[in-house]
Amino acid sequence: MTAWQRARQILREDLEAAISRDPAARTRIEVALAYPGLHALWAHRLTHRMWRVPVLRLPARLISQATRAATGVEIHPGATIGRRLFIDHGMGVVIGQTAVVGDDVVLFHSVTLGGRSMTHGKRHPTVGDRVVVGAGAKILGPVWIGDDAQIGANAVVVKDVPAGAVAVGVPAKVRQTTAVEREERAVTPLEDPALIEYMI
Repeated sequence: MTAWQRARQILREDLEAAISRDPAARTRIEVALAYPGLHALWAHRLTHRMWRVPVLRLPARLISQATRAATGVEIHPGATIGRRLFIDHGMGVVIGQTAVVGDDVVLFHSVTLGGRSMTHGKRHPTVGDRVVVGAGAKILGPVWIGDDAQIGANAVVVKDVPAGAVAVGVPAKVRQTTAVEREERAVTPLEDPALIEYMI
């Protein structure tokens, strides 16, 4: 597979992820043209590649800032974003330079993956695969959010969250879920009535 074919595949995956995760999505053309979270993600795919080339870092930052102005989503070009990220609504989302976001993650509006210090090095969160982060949640510092975790709306997370756990509150408290509970839900986090109040 050529680099161009791989890029097309990733962009197509991003589009399909938005369609499959948003019940309001009607057509692919509407999603491609009218979803700011998707536009911000596509711009980041470009700026992240540019960021790897030192001479292109300034243009990458300028494109990133133009994207922020157009979409309300700020993703630093240095951030590492996995496949099929879905940013719902998008407005107010901020993802810092050393943040790492896994595959199949959902971020609602006003989510911050930010830092707590001004030192160099790793200062932003690492978010695992299939994590759902509710509206207004703040995940701060070089914390680790395990696979399949769920972060409630407006939670402020400053400590690690284990895989499969739910974190809610300010500061966020972790509620472990068992394998039996996860199987009993047998629905995606966006369909779980018990979590809807925490997500939006």
